[in-house]
Amino acid sequence: MDKTFLVFVAIGIGFLYFVTHFVGDIQAEDDKYANQAYTEEHKYDKYVGVDSVGRNVLNLLGVDGETQVAAWNEGKLKDEYLTLFPDFGQMKMFIDEQINGDVLSVKLHAQLKDVEDKFFSGTMTQDQAKQALSSIK
Repeated sequence: MDKTFLVFVAIGIGFLYFVTHFVGDIQAEDDKYANQAYTEEHKYDKYVGVDSVGRNVLNLLGVDGETQVAAWNEGKLKDEYLTLFPDFGQMKMFIDEQINGDVLSVKLHAQLKDVEDKFFSGTMTQDQAKQALSSIK
């Protein structure tokens, strides 16, 4: 292969990388330049905060129940919650300390109690329990 062709390809890839990251930064910083996909992806970011200890918190006080459930199902705090899985006590503390929303807290506690009862009675396997905890309706 010709060396000039390889240099041209390398410059082209560098230019594409620069442009895509530059446009992404503009979308993150300025709402009027954000496209629909960016807006949809970050729709619930305004409800995520940090408490005084430095933990991520979902602040859903004063928000309707449907939005609370949607923010939970789309958010990243759910993944952190699921990593605590076999320790149901830690999961209950997570809900109490890091979820601020009455409707969502009640639903999560009810779901956790149901899964805990079924898991310890042997009617639900570990994979089934994780699947049941992964989304809330």
